[in-house]
Amino acid sequence: MSTTSRTLAEIGLHPEERLARPELERLQLQRLQWTVRHAYENVPFYQRRFDEVGVSPEDIRELRDVERLPFTTKSDLRDNYPFGLFAVPMDQVRRVHASSGTTGKLTVVGYTDQDLENWADLIARSLYASGVRPGWKVHNAYGYGLFTGGLGAHAGIERLGCTVIPMSGGQTEKQVQLINDFQPEAIMCTPSYLLTIADAFERAGLDPRKSSLKVAILGAEPWTDSMRQELEARLDIKAVDIYGLSEIMGPGVGNECVETQDGPHIWEDHFLPEIIDEDLRQVPDGQQGELVFTTLTKEAFPMIRYRTRDLTSLGAGTARPGHRRIAKITGRNDDMIILRGVNLFPTQIEEIACEIPALTPHFILELSRRGTMDHLVVKIEPSIDAGPAEAESALRLLQKRIKDRVGTSLGTELVACGSLPRSEGKLKRLYDLR
Repeated sequence: MSTTSRTLAEIGLHPEERLARPELERLQLQRLQWTVRHAYENVPFYQRRFDEVGVSPEDIRELRDVERLPFTTKSDLRDNYPFGLFAVPMDQVRRVHASSGTTGKLTVVGYTDQDLENWADLIARSLYASGVRPGWKVHNAYGYGLFTGGLGAHAGIERLGCTVIPMSGGQTEKQVQLINDFQPEAIMCTPSYLLTIADAFERAGLDPRKSSLKVAILGAEPWTDSMRQELEARLDIKAVDIYGLSEIMGPGVGNECVETQDGPHIWEDHFLPEIIDEDLRQVPDGQQGELVFTTLTKEAFPMIRYRTRDLTSLGAGTARPGHRRIAKITGRNDDMIILRGVNLFPTQIEEIACEIPALTPHFILELSRRGTMDHLVVKIEPSIDAGPAEAESALRLLQKRIKDRVGTSLGTELVACGSLPRSEGKLKRLYDLR
């Protein structure tokens, strides 16, 4: 019997995780029709948008009719700040979350009682797919507060029947102490912060491979398979990717399965994904483009064709055959750097740096102007045990591989070990000094 068949047959999955593709698509259509009508009847913004393009809820007769609906963008959320996109009265909203933006206006999202129930269920589903089991202790190092990560993960950990350790972000030395003392089997945080925790273990004279941790559920920022390999080797764990974004729900929109680790399965009974090209047209599975979501069960804050800016592709399900997977996020449209006509993402630098033993994944990119030209410099820390000559040789190799793979030349600079800022939440890689 195959691993996938054994998994489906022997472990306790939610019934909607077991649905075959035709059954799932029938459920999606029912829920899409409800969502479109709910949004049209209760959110003036959507009624106006639908009317402008000449589409009504009655026009949604099959799944592909989603293409007739207008897109929603982050600027739409800011333009309707704070509660203009809510589809229920405020006395039915039990919680609000928000994420900050470059304009200074928050993007605000809301949840009804049922939304919170669904969210906890989906986090629990995601944790189970990650290999976490009831009775485990889970160290939650996602930030609490308006950010969806901490409280969202917290409820799902409890829903699965686990013990939550609500550490939140920061106080890295205390993180190490509690992991050492409380002996959790799993941790939830950003991949860059787990790297910071591993560094702190070693500074404390502790071997991170000997900790109690078995599984890390990592998200909130793009990360590469090279970073996965680095973390798994340094901590002797399985590292899996949890996907989500505040505008759609928070963490738990999709999750990798620990037995395959081949990209997050999207929980398509709650979220309808699409990939679009630069002309905003839907592309077939397997082709890369921008990820778009329509929520299917959200009461307080339905999202119709929300443009995530995340770049990826959709593929067939494996460990959960009915639910399609997304490839690892390579970056975001708004993270992309165009340097001398070449598109570059910070994840490309991360992947190359992880391949060179004398370098660490601790780096930043500084973008400045020299005359009329943009100039990009990679500032990177060497491994703590690399000698000066070895580190300089590694830096030259980094520069060569960037040129060979990315197709453009960057400046490179070694900085002292521990001198770059460490992430306690989402990692900032790019510093625009222009």
